[in-house]
Amino acid sequence: MQVVVRDNNVDQALRALKKKLQREGVFREMKLRNYYEKPSEKKARQKAEAVRRARKLARKRAQREGGIVAPGRAAGRN
Repeated sequence: MQVVVRDNNVDQALRALKKKLQREGVFREMKLRNYYEKPSEKKARQKAEAVRRARKLARKRAQREGGIVAPGRAAGRN
């Protein structure tokens, strides 16, 4: 992974690096690897994550098709 430092602006490059690491899931993985996770707990966590992803995808699909109103955009609001 590379981040370009422009005009000696290290703070901006550091923010960009943190954002990239966050997007890649490096911080989550570090947190998970910090302690041992029993195989049964790992399986339960992965199943819960899959359910969460599926619900999120279904919610986005319903919004796109006009089935539900997006949160924060309630009907009648100005």
